[in-house]
Amino acid sequence: MSGGEYGYQIARFRERLTHGEVAELGVRIEVRGEVVLLTGTLPTADRRDEILRIAEAELAGIPFHEDLVVAGADPPDRLEELR
Repeated sequence: MSGGEYGYQIARFRERLTHGEVAELGVRIEVRGEVVLLTGTLPTADRRDEILRIAEAELAGIPFHEDLVVAGADPPDRLEELR
């Protein structure tokens, strides 16, 4: 797959990620052989779940793998001891 066979679906998915209800610019979409690869860092687990839900809908029938990391931006739950 060079993207041509599924080019419309991939383009629509990209459009939803950049201009849709999610507007997530931190996700890269690459076509690698027969698979679409999603990579990037997201602010929350909920955002990651939303991206995957959209991917499943928009990329139906296209195999995809994801390596989406959630950035831990929560404050520490305890004081750090300095020695």
